[in-house]
Amino acid sequence: MHTGDDHGAGGRVGRVTERDSERIAGAARRAALAQGQQRAESVKAQRLIDEFVASARQRGLAPEPLRARLPGGAEVKTDKSGWYLRQDRSVAIGEGGEYYVLIVPGGLAERLRGARLTGSPPPLVVGRGGPDGESGDLAEFLHRRLDQG
Repeated sequence: MHTGDDHGAGGRVGRVTERDSERIAGAARRAALAQGQQRAESVKAQRLIDEFVASARQRGLAPEPLRARLPGGAEVKTDKSGWYLRQDRSVAIGEGGEYYVLIVPGGLAERLRGARLTGSPPPLVVGRGGPDGESGDLAEFLHRRLDQG
């Protein structure tokens, strides 16, 4: 039997209260702030990466063809060259200073053709939120890679 009240308790569907508006505005401000902080972090990280690329070239560290992994674990060739930062080869710096996360979506086509990489905004902390030993300051990863030769 239909009662005609499809609006739930209080019949408030479609009505935005002042409290709702304040909540929405607060969420938008927090999102904008976080986005601005992320952009500022990426600018700082990019400076570190640019210094790394210049140092790597100066030291004669040759970039190597980068390979990526699909979610199922298969390794595929990519269209880029650069320097791996992590031992598990999941993060790399491209020849032009791009930051690559080397876990890419794909399937059979990528296994046959390879994967096209797209740079990501670089973070100041690599693997943020990951287990200890797998995360750390970008600067440390870059220095370690230069020291490895």
